[in-house]
Amino acid sequence: MKGDLKGKVAIVTGGSRGIGQGIATVLAQNGATCVITGRDEKRLALAAQALQSLEPACRGFRLHVEKLQEVEEVAKAVFDAYGRIDILVNNAGITSDQLLLRMKEDQWDRVMETNLKGVFNCTKAVARYMLKKRYGRIVNISSVIAFMGNPGQANYAASKAGIIGFTKAVARELARKGITVNAVAPGYIQTDMTEAMEQRARDGILALIPQGRLGTVEDVAQAVLFLASDAASYITGHVLNVSGGLYI
Repeated sequence: MKGDLKGKVAIVTGGSRGIGQGIATVLAQNGATCVITGRDEKRLALAAQALQSLEPACRGFRLHVEKLQEVEEVAKAVFDAYGRIDILVNNAGITSDQLLLRMKEDQWDRVMETNLKGVFNCTKAVARYMLKKRYGRIVNISSVIAFMGNPGQANYAASKAGIIGFTKAVARELARKGITVNAVAPGYIQTDMTEAMEQRARDGILALIPQGRLGTVEDVAQAVLFLASDAASYITGHVLNVSGGLYI
């Protein structure tokens, strides 16, 4: 779809690679000034440079989303630089897979802190600036694993399910303030991780997907674009599955 985001300022966490970079690219292609965050400075600089070819005002900030003070500092810097924050895409996330009885406490904590606490931190920090304008679009990236579960991913599934509950609660809180809060739940998306899979494992996944193909980063980015646009102004608290029918 095409969405007119000219004049809008968007923050995309985890925007220096993969799905996050794809989302930021599509938002910038549709007129938004994008601020991306990430942990790897070199990767972040390259991604920001690519965005600047679409919109010169785009830039990157190094950020650990699990650290509230860092998040608040970045949110303030963005608002001070641009005078507004219209769109927040909470995409930053990690995995640390292990079967439950072998999973270490640290594996659980790190995934929950980045994937769920990070969404809390970023939403809390950015919402205060959206409230100043009584306008905002918040899109949280969950996963179909939140609905289906997956062996070895109890921490990841719990974090992504938590994002759905968080989305619905905050959507109710902010609905009368001109701010919508929605989530996108991708299925298996073609990324570096899925490219590295053995063919047997890849074939097993494809057999579960009614459309018979992996999703693309563009598939997810277009869903986010819709929810971030004014075309979705009467949609809030919704979870949009982008999974080729994996979860029906």
